[in-house]
Amino acid sequence: MSLVDAPLPRGHAPSGRPSEPTVRAMEVGQHLIALALTIIGAIRAVGDGVPAAAAITAGLAILAWHTAGTFLPRKTLSPNAVVWWLVGFAAVWIAAVAVSPEFVWLAFLLWLLAGHLLPLRWGVAFSVFVFAVVAIAPILHHGTTSYANLFGPLIGGIFAFGISRGYLQLLHEAAERERLVTSLKLAQAEMSELQDELAVAQREAGAIAERTRISRDIHDTIAQALSSIRLIAHAANSRTEDPAAALSLRQVESLASDSLADVRRIVAELLPAELEDGALAAALERILDRARDEAGIAVELHVDETLPLLPTEVEVGLLRSAQSALANVRLHAAATRVVVSLIDAGDTVRMDIIDDGRGFDVAEWDQSSTIGASSYGLRFMRNRLRELGGGLDVESGPGEGTALSAYLPIRAADTGAASGTHPGDEEPA
Repeated sequence: MSLVDAPLPRGHAPSGRPSEPTVRAMEVGQHLIALALTIIGAIRAVGDGVPAAAAITAGLAILAWHTAGTFLPRKTLSPNAVVWWLVGFAAVWIAAVAVSPEFVWLAFLLWLLAGHLLPLRWGVAFSVFVFAVVAIAPILHHGTTSYANLFGPLIGGIFAFGISRGYLQLLHEAAERERLVTSLKLAQAEMSELQDELAVAQREAGAIAERTRISRDIHDTIAQALSSIRLIAHAANSRTEDPAAALSLRQVESLASDSLADVRRIVAELLPAELEDGALAAALERILDRARDEAGIAVELHVDETLPLLPTEVEVGLLRSAQSALANVRLHAAATRVVVSLIDAGDTVRMDIIDDGRGFDVAEWDQSSTIGASSYGLRFMRNRLRELGGGLDVESGPGEGTALSAYLPIRAADTGAASGTHPGDEEPA
């Protein structure tokens, strides 16, 4: 049984193994120690008058048992099997010590193995038992002992056991370093993914804001000018009696009408794809249907009948928040039911999203940014809503589901530009 291949005692983390040259050197060193001590013990036993056959048999038994531990299946080896192997090794050693006290020097190998293979409490008890055998063996064989026979093994045993425990601690620290490095690599990968997602979200938000601005500018300038030209041409055509002038005015009116239709199409295409029909409720219904079809989640949508026509930026902000929230539900909540409600709250519009998933600790989320990838989605959602003058309220608890309430002010909802009125819906006076 090699020190580097044996399972760790209970209570220790899985060991990070040393490098391959170190492993090989420790294995060879351990077997050399066993071989050298056994040979020395057998030779000294024969020199003390022990029959050569008995001394050699005892030495071979020790080497055979020690070597057998090398061939035990390491991957499937349990800590209990290791303990019983060590107990068996101690029994063989005691039998050899009964043949000759010269074999007591193999106690150093037992102390090394005990410090590595046994928990501290049992390792100390086992080491004390081994020292007791070392101290008693000379007395049983010769009727006397010496200070050297006591203090030499005692100091050596403490040293061997300490080295073994120190090596075990090094393995534990190596495993902890390996775990920390792995955790750091995972955190870096997650951070990289989040940064990519943030960059995409920022580009998307910038593109939406720019398209919305261009759409509003076209509506407020070109579309209104074309509408005015059409009305002026129509009014002038009704007052003129010159056929040629009437024809020109009709052509101007027709050209203005065609151009106005083109401008309306361009403005409609500049709006976010999900809001092409101008209905936030319809867009929410589509993404809820997608969640139901792809994830098997029961979905409900409730829309307040008194909800006014919302500005484009408000619709876009609420839609993006709903998309982010539903993505969190599908990926992290393990929910079976989601309810989305659009509520008219007077000067603000509120969107509530409630699921029956696993939930999380809101207090911990408010204080820390390490809850998981979903926490970043919630923070990005809150930041987006705050930029629009609104906010996000979160209510949740472990095992209690999650309730999100996103709210935005309805700014200038009574004007054509802010309310989402399309060009041409209002004719200039």
